[in-house]
Amino acid sequence: MNTHAKFFSFLAVLGISVGVFADVDTDPLVLHEVITKDQLRKGHHWTPGEANLKMKEYGGTWEDKASWEKRAASIRKGILKGLYWDKMPQIEGNFNPIIHSRREMDGYVVQNIAIQSFPGFYITGNLYSPVKPAERNPAILCPHGHLADKRLKEDVQKRSASFARLGAIVFAYDMVGYAEATQTTHKMPIAALLQTWNSKRVLDYLLSRSDVDSSRIGMTGGSGGGTQTFVLTAIDDRITVSAPVVQVSAHFFGGCVCESGMPIHKGADHETNNVELAAMAAPRPLLLVSNGADWTRNSPRIEYPYIRSVYALYDAEHNAEHVHLFKEGHDYGYSKRTSVYPFFAHHLGLNYKRIPYYNGFDESFVTVLPREELYVFDEAHPRPADALIGDDAVMDYLGFER
Repeated sequence: MNTHAKFFSFLAVLGISVGVFADVDTDPLVLHEVITKDQLRKGHHWTPGEANLKMKEYGGTWEDKASWEKRAASIRKGILKGLYWDKMPQIEGNFNPIIHSRREMDGYVVQNIAIQSFPGFYITGNLYSPVKPAERNPAILCPHGHLADKRLKEDVQKRSASFARLGAIVFAYDMVGYAEATQTTHKMPIAALLQTWNSKRVLDYLLSRSDVDSSRIGMTGGSGGGTQTFVLTAIDDRITVSAPVVQVSAHFFGGCVCESGMPIHKGADHETNNVELAAMAAPRPLLLVSNGADWTRNSPRIEYPYIRSVYALYDAEHNAEHVHLFKEGHDYGYSKRTSVYPFFAHHLGLNYKRIPYYNGFDESFVTVLPREELYVFDEAHPRPADALIGDDAVMDYLGFER
């Protein structure tokens, strides 16, 4: 069945006429109201030139802190509505954590962890912490981008371990549909909702720990992990410091349904793009990391100046920083990671001197573990028996009619 047919079949089951959707070109969605093609802004929705004009248009909708905050509140409401946030169970606690396989490394500890996102749905990942933690420690959420088993790759292990050695408790967790998060496929219709909710539950879990300082919470990820970072930061002010890497763009909205497959960028009462979502971190510390070989190449000229102008409304220009690596491409490689380390160290009260420095931060202390050693679910620790399996099972549980 092609994309249009799948999309129309969802609508038909919901009793929505498909006649008005003749020009829809998007991945399948479960909807409760009529939307237009333009509300689902996917991939390179605009050219860079068109996006430049749009940023000028958006900038003309506010002139001071009060008018910006009115706009930001409208955008936040639109994001939550576009995600169908009200479909999620309103639960407190009940994480039912599964934590095992503690390994003490050079200055940090690694454990395998799963927590309950909502009944029958689990978030899988790894927990990194200092060998000698303080009584109250900063915490960092580490989502990742689009790659099978990305959470288990060297770059994610290195940044997570480095943050832990600096003194933070770090939760690196899977995208839905990747690595161990196989209860659904990745490109399911409500992937954006599930990923944002998972991030919110990781945050809830970290804040529930007695060894975490709620005033020092960071979040960073690259590519699709950057999207998760700025979306959660925009809707949840408990994230106190953020660093979205190689993703904030005025013209590119994310190339996957998990980023732009639900109407978070445009609704009946709001229109925005990812630059404004990132700017909604203001006045909290924000580091934008961009490069010369992807959709962030215009960041020094378009995206960052807009974000900085929002921070100026709060007299908080000192909290907005930008690293542009014009000779680099789309990754969360060494130079990106080592740009984030001192930024997080400064704003989260970490000690950057805990990472060896020889004309650059030396990550050689990190032991890159084999992927199988980082799995949460194994013979001794099976996935809970109540796990919902399959896209349909999860959507049915949440009340998305099929």
